[in-house]
Formats: sequence, C-alpha cells, structure tokens
Amino acid sequence: MVMGMSAFTFVHVLLSLVGIFSGFVVAFGLFGGKLLNGWTGLFLLSTIATSVTGFMFPFHKFLPSHGVGIVSLIVLAVAVFALYNRHLAGAWRRTFAITAIAALYLNVFVLIVQLFLKVPALNALAPTQSELPFKIAQLTALVFFVLVGFLASKKFGSLQGRAA
Repeated sequence: MVMGMSAFTFVHVLLSLVGIFSGFVVAFGLFGGKLLNGWTGLFLLSTIATSVTGFMFPFHKFLPSHGVGIVSLIVLAVAVFALYNRHLAGAWRRTFAITAIAALYLNVFVLIVQLFLKVPALNALAPTQSELPFKIAQLTALVFFVLVGFLASKKFGSLQGRAA
C-alpha cells in the first residue's frame, strides 16, 4: 500500500496526475501554435492509460465514471487519429486541439469528483456532490476549459503545417 492506496490505485492516480500536468503543458504549447511532441506523447499515453485502468477496478454495475471513461477514450481516439494518421493536415489540426483539451477537461472533471470524495474538508462542503460548492467547482472547470479549448483551437488550429 502506498499512502493508504493499493499499488494499482496509486499507479492509476499517478497516471491521472501525469496526464493532467502534461496536458496543461500541451495546452500552453497549443496557445503558442506549437506541438510539443514529447509532452503530447506523454499526455496522450498517460491519459489513455488512465481511462483504460479505470475500467480495471472491480465493479458490479455501470457507473458514471465508466461513461466518462468511454467518452474520454473516444475523444482520445480522435486526437490520436488527427495527430498520427492525418498529421494535423487541414481541419485535423483544429480537431486535435479541441479533442486534446476535451480529454484534459475530462481528466480534471474526474479529479474534482475525487477531491470532493476523498478530501475531508471538501467532502464536508458537498457530501453528496449535489451541493452548490461542488456544482460551482465543476461549472468553473467547464467554463475554464471551454475558454482554453476555444483559444487553443484558434491559435493552434489556424496555423498551417506542423509545428515542432
């Protein structure tokens, strides 16, 4: 056990945090019209691994987290296709920017859920996650990522060619 978590849970959380951190680095690169290849690869790999490992936890019924994982994997498949198959040609450049930011948002969405579940002070504010503090946190994240996605698609998506 690591910090009260099983080794598998620790790896899953670590992958999530690496995905979120590297996703923000990728987003800032997109703002500058640059594709940061190493960071982008790390972001895609760790975020895909996060979604896949999320399905490996024992469960007895379909949960909302499974729905988020499925949506995340679909969004990531489009991002990977745009980058590695279509090489960001034409509209695929903007498609990549939008899907990369959407995948990052989904990771942060789950992080917020987990923080409200696991951090006692946050859990006290929103024990059922239907309370106002939780809704405000999620709405703030959504608005932030819509803005980030818009800016990334505008800055990165409008450029021609593949920036290194």
